[in-house]
Amino acid sequence: MNARLSFLALVAVLAACGPVPVDQAERTCLRDAELAQRPRGNVALGIGSGSGGTQGFGRVELEMTSDYVMGRDPSDVFNRCVQRMSGQLPQRPLADQPGWRGSA
Repeated sequence: MNARLSFLALVAVLAACGPVPVDQAERTCLRDAELAQRPRGNVALGIGSGSGGTQGFGRVELEMTSDYVMGRDPSDVFNRCVQRMSGQLPQRPLADQPGWRGSA
């Protein structure tokens, strides 16, 4: 019985590693294309008070990919990502993807 459960668990894990539908890959890969075009960042500043007095705090986050550093074309990054995830080319070019705000 344990061998059968192990086999079923292995099949489930391998199935999760398989290709995804093209439309799902397009939605996922849109972020890779955006990060190839420009870095993304956040800044948070604040002041808090409590028993220890008033204190300031801050946080800076920057997300940058090697695609951006290497100057890769976001359309190429998008196409390669979709093909890698789904095994197929995108159904629509990057410029026609809903939510794309860059110039491809």
